[in-house]
Amino acid sequence: MNFEQITKSRRSINFFDPDKEVTPEVIKKMVELASNSPSSFNLQPWNLVVLRDREQKEKLKALAWDQPKIVEAPVTMIVLADREGWKQGHPGLERTWQEMVKTGMPETKRDWFLNATSSLYNWSTDAKLAFAAKNAGFFAMSLMYAAVSLGLDSHPMDGFDHEGVKKAFNIPDRYWIPLLLAVGYKKPGLVLDPPKWRKTYEEIVVEL
Repeated sequence: MNFEQITKSRRSINFFDPDKEVTPEVIKKMVELASNSPSSFNLQPWNLVVLRDREQKEKLKALAWDQPKIVEAPVTMIVLADREGWKQGHPGLERTWQEMVKTGMPETKRDWFLNATSSLYNWSTDAKLAFAAKNAGFFAMSLMYAAVSLGLDSHPMDGFDHEGVKKAFNIPDRYWIPLLLAVGYKKPGLVLDPPKWRKTYEEIVVEL
C-alpha cells in the first residue's frame, strides 16, 4: 500500500469489532513504524499508555464522555506529550546528545546544543506546550497511518477530562495529553458515511 492509498483509506471509525483482538506484536509494529516520525532536534518528546484491559478502558471511558469505542476497541492509547523533553538531564535529550556525538558532533558543541533547545522551547509556558503537542501530533498522525498500513482502523479523540485522566492513570505533570486513540478492526457490516469534505489546494495555500 503506497502513501496515497494509506491517506485515502484512513477513516475515523466509531464502531469496532470487540471480538477481534489486535495482537501485541501488531501494536508493537505499529508503534515502531510511527517512531520514525520527525521531531525537534530528534528529541521524540512522546510516550504512550496502551490500554488492553477492559477495567482500565472502562475507567478511561468514564472520563471521556462515555464514548463506547474506548471499550469496544481492543486497544486504546493515551498519547503523552512531554513538555520537558527539551531539558538538560532529561533521558530523551541526553540520549539524543549521545547519539549526535556518535555520528560526529564534537563534544565541544554541548553548550550550543543545550542553549539551542532551551532558547527555542523554554522561553514561555506556551512554548513548552507547543513543543510537546506539535511533536506528539506528528507521532500520533503517524500512528494512524501505520495502523492503516497494518490493516487496522483507528479513531482519535479529544473529548475527555484532561486532568481527570492524568490523575486516574498517575500520569506525571510534565505530560500534556493531546488525544486518545482507539485502535482495532471496524465492526463487521459497518457502512461508512462518504468521506468528509477537505479543503482544496487553492483554499489551503495563502497568497501573500
